[in-house]
Order: sequence, then structure tokens, then C-alpha cells
Amino acid sequence: MLASNKPRNPARYLIGGFLAVIVVGSLLLGLPAASQGEHISYLDALFTATSAVCLTGLVVVDTGTFYSTFGHVVIMLLIFTGSLGFMTMATLIFIFLGRRISLRDRLVVKEALNQETMANLVPLVKAVVSMTVLLELLGAALLCLRFVPLMGWRRGVFFSLFHAISAFGNAGFDLFGGYNSLTRFPTDYLVNGTILVLFIIGGLGFTVVFELARKIFRGHRLSLHTRMVVIITAILLLAGTAAILALEYHNPDTMGSLTPGEKVFTALFTAAAPRSSGFRVLNTGVHPPAVLLILMALMFIGAAPASTGGGVKITTFGVVVIAVIALIRGQEEPVLFERRLSLAFDS
Repeated sequence: MLASNKPRNPARYLIGGFLAVIVVGSLLLGLPAASQGEHISYLDALFTATSAVCLTGLVVVDTGTFYSTFGHVVIMLLIFTGSLGFMTMATLIFIFLGRRISLRDRLVVKEALNQETMANLVPLVKAVVSMTVLLELLGAALLCLRFVPLMGWRRGVFFSLFHAISAFGNAGFDLFGGYNSLTRFPTDYLVNGTILVLFIIGGLGFTVVFELARKIFRGHRLSLHTRMVVIITAILLLAGTAAILALEYHNPDTMGSLTPGEKVFTALFTAAAPRSSGFRVLNTGVHPPAVLLILMALMFIGAAPASTGGGVKITTFGVVVIAVIALIRGQEEPVLFERRLSLAFDS
């Protein structure tokens, strides 16, 4: 039988690539060298590798105490690969090896980065990787100011790099042990502020960050997509912070003993984190039901398209809200910034 010349669906290559990375990661985490004592089952190793690549932050064993340094390095590399995307990493390797980027590869990269055209894809990949590495190194340098004095150079630098990569990737993995995340120092502005900024930037999406950096300082008009992402992100942050602050302000189990400034900061972090970062500065188990409902709503909405965050995407949420408002007002089509929005909007 003759082979079909019909182009294959780029999504299949993305799925296949991620599955390959997950399988390799699970095999590495299953090695005796990856754990400090008890051997992990392959199912648990597979779950951890999947969680790291897909940036969910869910764990079945305590990451900080169960895995060895080798295991931590494997998890960190899986998060890094997941945050950039399999095809972005593959394209970067092809560039270093001097291999020509084929049309099929470009189609897959276009799909992975949520681009409408294939123009300038290779420069975009280089820019995405450069921005990611730069921001993660900058975040790690700031975290070193706290962790190196506490842990020494070797452990402090590794801690800083691991958490910077995990934060920018919105992965939520941490090495503090005891499943405590950042709850041991909820008011450490340096550590938590750095992590907060990293996962917010990661959740905006690569194309949005590039456009903001390129146009905002030149006074150029931003695209509709970028304006939607920035405005909806700001609304969710402010509304979530205000709601959590009001509900938790006097709660003795969470913010009761904090100063007013510390309460505002922890409320902001708590409102920003559920949209995919996985980090927490307060014990989620002691939140009242009203706060848990807010957190679940924020988790459902998630971050922006082509970002390191998950959820249904804030642009999808925004279009639905705008369409409902237009329906209530009796408008035939939803309009935003004098632009008509398609109800078939693709997130």
C-alpha cells in the first residue's frame, strides 16, 4: 500500500512529543538515584513526570524530601521543557545543530505558539527561549539574596534556580518539604514577590509580553488580544484580592495576626496563584467555603493563551462575559474597543 502524502495534523506531533518527554522523565524519576530512600513506583513516577511537563503542580510524594538532587534536576528540566513547549525546545535544538526547519516543523511550532501565520517563527522561537531564560535567571538571582545566606552557595543557588523555573512555568513545585509550599514565610516580600511576578508574567503569554515590551514604551497601539489579556488579568487580580481580603481579614487561621500591609500582600498572592501557579502562602485547607469558591472560579478561568498557565483561558472567559452583556443589552454582536468579536473565538 502506498503511503499517503496528506500532511499530518500538527497537534499529533505535539501530543506525541509531550508523551515522549513524559515517558523519558518517568523512567529517569524511577531510577534509584532519583530518590533519597524508598524506591518510587513507576505509576507515581509517571504521575510526577506528567504533572511537571503539564505544569499542574500536583504531587503524590513530597518533592522536597523524597527526591534526591538528581530527581530534582529531572523535575526542573521537565518543568522547563513543559513551560517552553516540546516543539519550541526541538526547534531550538535543530537551530543549534544547523538543521533546516521543515514546513511540517513550522506548522507544529505555529500550533504550539498559537500563531496565525508561519512568518518569523524561527526568530520568535529564539526570542521565546531568550526571554524565558533571562527572566528565570533574573528571578533566581533575586531569590539567591535570601536562599544563599540561609543554605550556602551550592544549595541556595540550586533552590533559587529551581523555584524561579517552577514559578515562571506556573508549575507550583517546591523543595521546602512537608507539602508546605510558601506557607512558612507568607510575608517574605523578596521570595514571594519574586515568585509572584514570575508566574504573573508567565501567565500573560509570550506574545503578549513581547508586544508589551515592543510597543508600550514607543507609544504604539496594542492589539485587541493584548489589551484583553492585560485588562482582564488586572480585573481578576484586583477583584480577587479585594474579595479574599474582605473574607479573610479577621480570620485567625490565615491573616488575623498579620499587619494591614501583609494582609494586602498575602491576599494579592492568594488571588493571583490559583489561575495556574500552584504556589500558596496560606493554608488552603482552612479557607472558608466562600474563599474556596473564589479560588475554584479563578482556577477554572486560568491564564492567557500561549502562556505557561492553564484553565479555559482569560480571553475565552472575557469573550463569554462580553457576549452575555451584549445579549442583555440587545446587541446583535459583542463589541470591545470598537471591534466586533467573533463568538467562535479560539483560545
